[in-house]
Amino acid sequence: MRILSFLILFICIPNKVNKRVAKDLTECYPEAVIVKEKVKDYNLFLNDLGYQESGNRYHIVNRYGYMGRFQFGKSTLRTLKIKVPAEVFINSPDLQDFAMYKLLCFNKKRLQIYIDLYEGKVVYGVLVTESGLLAAAHLGGAGSVKKWFRSGKVKTDANGVKITSYMKRFGGYKLDLI
Repeated sequence: MRILSFLILFICIPNKVNKRVAKDLTECYPEAVIVKEKVKDYNLFLNDLGYQESGNRYHIVNRYGYMGRFQFGKSTLRTLKIKVPAEVFINSPDLQDFAMYKLLCFNKKRLQIYIDLYEGKVVYGVLVTESGLLAAAHLGGAGSVKKWFRSGKVKTDANGVKITSYMKRFGGYKLDLI
């Protein structure tokens, strides 16, 4: 490693200090890969959450009757005042994405005090972020997230997935919700 560092400095930088260092490195080492960090924004959050829930398949219904890309239950749709037949819902990607936006905003209002108090802090071994809490609320409901804060009790869904796993997996996205 020490030799490689010396070679990089010796071969690449002698005449171009502070100018085009990254370009020089790739010229010297074409096998080097410059990795750009993904921007963890709302669209990536939806993509990642949709992939976790259904493989981003809009037309799927699981064995428990949860529907679409984000695996919505009928009761959640009623709560959001989305009153369409299941067939219409699973055949409307735009409606499913809109429902997810509505659910995120709904849960954010219910969890805002916890977001304000704990975002960026570690609680029960989990780094608290807005996106992590909202993903956990999607999985188990905002009430289960509140209960976790009060008691440390971790709810699981019918498949045995813990809300804390969603807090960790989906933490750190910048959602910019209202």
